[in-house]
Amino acid sequence: MIFAEMVYPNEYWDFHSELKAHVASNFEHWDSGLQSDSWFWIFDGDQKVAIDTFSSMKHQIKSSTPGPLVQRVIDALKIKYEVNVYARPEFEGHEDGYVI
Repeated sequence: MIFAEMVYPNEYWDFHSELKAHVASNFEHWDSGLQSDSWFWIFDGDQKVAIDTFSSMKHQIKSSTPGPLVQRVIDALKIKYEVNVYARPEFEGHEDGYVI
């Protein structure tokens, strides 16, 4: 599910390094990559939150379920960046509940 989307003027590939530094300064367990898309995985126990550009040209905050880590990620991003939080999470194309 997509919980929020970041707002920034740059292209996501130009923004990746800055976002990487911010994630690294706020979370202990994470991984990232930049190929055709930019992605970050943030872990806490069995929880995982993704920040990626797989379905948008801007980074979206995603998780398979709502939980405290989703909110912590959004809060950490909002310290420095504009984040549009959705009133209700949206399904990605591969998730149950997707309607064409």
